[in-house]
Amino acid sequence: MLFNSFIYLFFLGLVLPAYYLLRSRTSRNILLITSSYFFYGYWDWRFCFLLLAVTVVDFFVGLKIPKVNRTSTRKILYLGGILFNLLVLGLFKYYDFFVDNLQAIFEPFNSHLDFLHLNLLLPIGISYYIFHSIAYLVDIEKGTVNPSANLIDFAVYISFFPKLIAGPIERASNLLPQIQRKTSATREQALDGSILIVYGFFKKVMIGDAAGRFVDHIFAHMEYYSSWEVIFAWLLFSVQIYADFSGYTNIARGTAKLFGFELMKNFEQPYLSRSIADFWKRWHISMTTWFRDYVFLPISFNVSGKIKTERPLLLKADMFVFLVASLCTWFLTGLWHGANYTFIVWGMIHGFFLLVYQFQRNPRKRLLKKLGVSNDARGIVITETIITMAIVNVAWLVFRIKNIGDLSMIWFKCQNWTWGNYPGRFLTILLGFTTVVMIFELIEKRTDSHVFFKRIRSKPVMFGLLSMMMLSVILFLINSKPLPFIYFQF
Repeated sequence: MLFNSFIYLFFLGLVLPAYYLLRSRTSRNILLITSSYFFYGYWDWRFCFLLLAVTVVDFFVGLKIPKVNRTSTRKILYLGGILFNLLVLGLFKYYDFFVDNLQAIFEPFNSHLDFLHLNLLLPIGISYYIFHSIAYLVDIEKGTVNPSANLIDFAVYISFFPKLIAGPIERASNLLPQIQRKTSATREQALDGSILIVYGFFKKVMIGDAAGRFVDHIFAHMEYYSSWEVIFAWLLFSVQIYADFSGYTNIARGTAKLFGFELMKNFEQPYLSRSIADFWKRWHISMTTWFRDYVFLPISFNVSGKIKTERPLLLKADMFVFLVASLCTWFLTGLWHGANYTFIVWGMIHGFFLLVYQFQRNPRKRLLKKLGVSNDARGIVITETIITMAIVNVAWLVFRIKNIGDLSMIWFKCQNWTWGNYPGRFLTILLGFTTVVMIFELIEKRTDSHVFFKRIRSKPVMFGLLSMMMLSVILFLINSKPLPFIYFQF
């Protein structure tokens, strides 16, 4: 079920009143489970069985871990739970990808491995709920989270429909305590939630979907378009994916607020970042912090431990640790997005420039100090923001193409430069959508709020503006088919 659809509005219009008609916490949570499974099964009812299996296994493993006194048994149980989740993710998302690569290796020997393909249907949002489960088990083992003793509560944590398909990737320490008490939205939450939903719908439908129709068409038929038209579509994709994903997150957070739940922010004006490191503190925050806490830091600690015992004379060991941990983390981050080399290359591009940032950070500070230039000088800020966005857009190109071979078509376009028939029209579209997104970004930064509409002093004006935004969304949806969220495929 797509957020940006009438069926979702109808679904929410039924579930929300029913939630508040129920008095007990247990009955409310059962309703949330039922509605979440209906929401998830709307795409394919078979997905629900896998979601249920992951939920049940992780619940009992998590419940058992603290009760096992023997260290070796506890470790086997804990690692077994992690391995189970990774195997589920690997089987459905990466198995055929690895078979394809294995087949490419054996092809020169006339060996055909087609029989190994399973052609399994990829369950939507599997990466997200598997990451929820892994984080839950790791936090129990670390002692930072107590396991849920109630299967119903845990099932809500895994399947809660606003964040089920594309996050945010919530930690049990934040969401489980909310589930374990009877929640009802305050007046402030109801207002904030409604604003976030309207704002999210507007960004997703009026910017993300509208821009996406141009982007998708041009990338699907690049051979028919000029160099400039392909370039404009490439730049427009950065607008599309931001409006698409941040719009989804706004709707998810807004919906959760209507039920009295608080989900974490996932975006904080990423296109105003001054460095690639700053960008990843602002873009898909829940994923970035997940990989930091459950991949980067564990690798860093393990590598640094070996350095101390095996390589005590290694110079600049901390930088070596950072290098190893960063490359591993960004390889896995790219792979997490999909079984395609384009995502791996995209991840490694970001990993490379994060390393560059780390290496140049101190020399840059010394240079600015020597020149007597303030770090916050307007020229410095603008220059660094432009450089950061150039890096991000180069990476977005690799992210968007279907395979590495598409780069040859783009390279051909660059070598045989042509103006085309519609570059002026596409430039106008690009500038229009970019302007709207940047206005939203600047207002959010200036007000330090995603619900900045509340700052409008006149309530009739505020509600009138929000009503006009929602009306434009409804009219757009009446006349066009809603596009799936880009991150649903991950």
